[in-house]
Amino acid sequence: MSGMATDLEDGARVTAGAHSTEHFDVVIVGAGLSGIGAAYHLQKKLPRKSYIILEARNAMGGTWDLFRYPGIRSDSDMYTLGYRFRPWQEAKAIADGPSIRNYICDTAREYGIDSKIRYGQRAQRAMWSPGEGKWTLEVAGEDGKTSRLTCKFLYMCSGYYDYSSGYMPGWPGMERFRGTIVHPQKWPEDLDYTGKRVVVIGSGATAVTLVPAMTDKAAHVVMLQRSPTYVLALPGKDLVAEWLRGKVPVRVAYMIVRWKNVLVAMYLYQQSRKNPEKIKKWILGLARKALGPNYDVAKHFTPRYNPWDQRLCFVPDEDLFKAIRSGKASVVTDEIEMFTEKGLKLKSGDELETDVIVTATGLRVQLMGGMEVWVNGARVKLSRTMSYKGMMYSEVPNLASSFGYTNASWTLKSDLTAEYVCRLLKHMEAGHYDVCTPRRRDDSIREEPAIDFSSGYIQRAMDELPKQGSKRPWRLHQNYALDLLEFRFSNVEDGTMQFSRVRKRADARG
Repeated sequence: MSGMATDLEDGARVTAGAHSTEHFDVVIVGAGLSGIGAAYHLQKKLPRKSYIILEARNAMGGTWDLFRYPGIRSDSDMYTLGYRFRPWQEAKAIADGPSIRNYICDTAREYGIDSKIRYGQRAQRAMWSPGEGKWTLEVAGEDGKTSRLTCKFLYMCSGYYDYSSGYMPGWPGMERFRGTIVHPQKWPEDLDYTGKRVVVIGSGATAVTLVPAMTDKAAHVVMLQRSPTYVLALPGKDLVAEWLRGKVPVRVAYMIVRWKNVLVAMYLYQQSRKNPEKIKKWILGLARKALGPNYDVAKHFTPRYNPWDQRLCFVPDEDLFKAIRSGKASVVTDEIEMFTEKGLKLKSGDELETDVIVTATGLRVQLMGGMEVWVNGARVKLSRTMSYKGMMYSEVPNLASSFGYTNASWTLKSDLTAEYVCRLLKHMEAGHYDVCTPRRRDDSIREEPAIDFSSGYIQRAMDELPKQGSKRPWRLHQNYALDLLEFRFSNVEDGTMQFSRVRKRADARG
C-alpha cells in the first residue's frame, strides 16, 4: 500500500508518500488550568484514547505562569478555582500566583499528564477534512519550522485573551514621560520601585491587587481610575475550611467548602440581579466601615452600574483598604488628559507626578489562541457562529473550547466542560460515529450577545465573540447548579448535535 494514507490508533503515524504525520484521538491546546484538567478527565474516563497537549509557551500554568506582577493572586476562592478531583489543601483561600502554578504543575505530575505536554508548539491553523473526519493542525515550533499532525477531536484550552500583549488605550504624550511605563502582562523582572512614586492606572482585579502589594517598597502608590469598581473584602482564609481541618477527611472537607462557596456566590449573584440596590448598599456599607467615616466612598468606590453588571473585585483581609487607611496608598478618580515629562495631567486640571506608571488597563480578547479554523475549505468566523452549551460552535465539527464563568470560578465550568466532552466521545465510540456537529435547526431561536457583561474587555470584543441563543442548548446559564444538571444528565442525542460516520475508502489493491 505504498503511498496510501492509513489511520493508526494510539498516537501512531499516518504515512503518505515520503512524509509522516502523527495522529492522535484528541489534541488539547493549552497547558494551563483548563488543559491539565481536560487531560485528567480524558485519561481517566477514556484511557484508550491517545492525546497530547500543545503549549505555545515553554512552561506549564497558562495565566498563572505568564503573569508575574507583584501580588498576583486568584480573583476567586481556591475551593472553587481548584479542581474537583484534587482538593486544594493550603490555608489560603485567595491564593497567590506561584501557589496556583505549583498546584497545576503538581497535578500534572501526580497523574502523569506532564509527559504528554509539548512545549514551544503554537497551533496556527486547524483544517477540517470532512472526507476523513479529522483535523489537520499546522503547528509552529520555536525554530520557526512548521509541522503537521492530525486528530479526530480538537479541544481548545487556550483561554480567551492574547498572551502576547495586553490592552493599551494609547494616551497622548506617552513618549514624553521620563519615568518607567509597565503593563502587568509584561512585568520586568528587574523593575526596582523601592522608594519611588507609583501610579497604577485601572480599577479592576489587577489594579486592586497591585496597589497594596507595591506599598511594601514604594514611597506611595496611587490607584488612578476613570470610574470605580465594586470592591468586596473577603477573609484570606476560609473559616469553615479552617474549622473542618483535621475533623473530617480532606476530600469531604473540600467538597463541603466548595459547595458552600458555590451556593454563597450563586446567592450573591441572584440577589444582585433581583435586588441590586440592596446589594449595592451592603457592599458600600462594608467599604465605609473599612475606610472610616471621613473617606469619600461615594466618589471612589461607588460605580455607575449595578453589582455584577461587571465582575466584582475581591480583596483578601481588606488589604487594599488597609493600604489606603495607612496612607501608603490613595485613590484618584479622574480621567487622563495627557502624559507629561513628570507624570500625568488629568482632565480636572490636577497633575500627578510619579516615577513609575503601571497600565493595568485590561486584556485583549483572543479566541483559540489566535489559531485559524477552516472547515470544508472556508475559514470560520466565530462571531457568525452560535455557542452550543458554551463549549462548541454551530456547524464546526469535533471541536470544543473550555471557558469559565464570568460570575464564578473559571474551573467550575471548565471541569463540567471536560466531563461533557468525555461523555460526547464515549457516545461516539459506542455508536461508531466519527463526527459530531452542533446544528441550528430551530428558526425560533434568537441570537443574543455571548456575555451579558458591561466590562470594557468584553465590550471591545463583542464583534469577535460567538453569539448565544435564546433557548437551550444554545443558552448560557452562568449558573453552576443548572449546568451541573445539564452537562451530567442531559441526553447527548438532543436533536441539536448531529452524529455521522465517515465512509471509509476501500484499500488499494495490488
